[in-house]
Amino acid sequence: MPTAHALSDKASRPPRANALVPVLAFGGITVSLMQTLVIPLVPRLPELLGTSTADASWVITATLLAAAVATPVVGRLGDMYGKRRMLVVSLVLLVVGSAIGGLSNTLVPMLIGRVLQGLAAGVIPLGISIMRDELPADRLGSATALMSASLGVGGALGLPAAAFLAEQTDWHVLFWTAAVLGAVVTVLVLALVPESAVRTGGRFDLVGAAGLSAGLICLLLGISKGADWGWTSALTLGLFAAAAAVLALWGWWELRTARPLVDLRTTARRQVLFTNLASAVFGFAMFAMSLVLPQLLQLPVATGYGLGQTMMVVGLVMAPSGLVMMAMAPVSARISKARGPKVTLMLGAVVVAAGYGLGVALMSAVWQLVIVSSVIGAGIGLAYGAMPALVMAAVPVSETAAANSLNTLMRSIGTSVSSAVAGVVLAQMTVTLGSVAVPSVDGFRVIMAIGAGAALVALVFAFFLPGLRPSAPDPALGHRAPANAVPGGAGVR
Repeated sequence: MPTAHALSDKASRPPRANALVPVLAFGGITVSLMQTLVIPLVPRLPELLGTSTADASWVITATLLAAAVATPVVGRLGDMYGKRRMLVVSLVLLVVGSAIGGLSNTLVPMLIGRVLQGLAAGVIPLGISIMRDELPADRLGSATALMSASLGVGGALGLPAAAFLAEQTDWHVLFWTAAVLGAVVTVLVLALVPESAVRTGGRFDLVGAAGLSAGLICLLLGISKGADWGWTSALTLGLFAAAAAVLALWGWWELRTARPLVDLRTTARRQVLFTNLASAVFGFAMFAMSLVLPQLLQLPVATGYGLGQTMMVVGLVMAPSGLVMMAMAPVSARISKARGPKVTLMLGAVVVAAGYGLGVALMSAVWQLVIVSSVIGAGIGLAYGAMPALVMAAVPVSETAAANSLNTLMRSIGTSVSSAVAGVVLAQMTVTLGSVAVPSVDGFRVIMAIGAGAALVALVFAFFLPGLRPSAPDPALGHRAPANAVPGGAGVR
């Protein structure tokens, strides 16, 4: 552990903060691009890879599973062996995976590439943790808010870019572009991001990592494939039962091992627990928009509610939400500094609920969907900016990466559940267009209403977070907030 003098030196010297924040945020946006990279290709993947539609869907699922496994593991390794080191490892995996995807013409190498891309998912929580170690308290709030929002920003901005490249060039260019971006970020990290002196040491919890990975794979595989296999099929139910059993055993182990992968006692603290629950629900709410708007925009005009637009237009409609998320990051930090991140999280929930409420009524024109996506994006930007502050105010500095990784994982679980729920609703509420069944307008309205309800559930979770009060910086810590203080100037009451 570093001494107070070392922390003071770190805070007082120029820590390349002017470069550190944009480099790490650029890394977060680059990694989150992997969410939307292949979306424009989904209808063509069976033809492009010479495989069936069911097998081609693994191109999406493989990245989801790899990200779920990697996020908590890489976070813990970052706390133990160096956050910058694990950040570089993650980015190298992204570059290699993207290059393999760029060389692929069949399913197996493509799956390998997509798994490697998913293994880079820990970049965002690692970046937030590096910021906590390196930045003075007065800059930390806005920086972590921007880094946290990059999870949504990259996904929103990546869709129009991916759609343009897919329509105008060979589809392999998508992966080579991702490889180039990853390589640029890697070089910038090596040149401008220092290695933190904050380490936990100890032995890595291999049993805990294997148990959590197995449990998450069973859970997310059941959620993502349940619609294809049948929600009451033996395979789906067996996966859910296995997930419950494995995660229960994993929890038993984590409570009894000296150096757990995830400190469940810390995770059970009210501030961490309710923040993670709110994160999962926000992940659900955020992804609902991504499932409804593209389908509404692309359905034929003959349905009476479809807008008959191209994938390029879909991307342009979704892009403003990413820009709004980015713009709301400093706003989120200012509100958190003045009123506490609990208030910011609650405000974000209200704005998201209002956005989905608008969506129930406004879905008959492109401009209306731009407004809906922008309002929802504003709420997500507010909420995502507050979450790291709430987590870091309740965990020791030495557990920052692991705690932020778990929070990121909870958001990912929420998006997976959102996809499954939306799939069930839209499959059940259909109309016939010619000889083809397509989702009905009422189905889309139900998803919007569910998104609004999810945001209100997050509001309830946020309400039960502990109150926050301003906290003066400690000169002995080089003007950094103490471990139980909220970045930006608030501490737990």
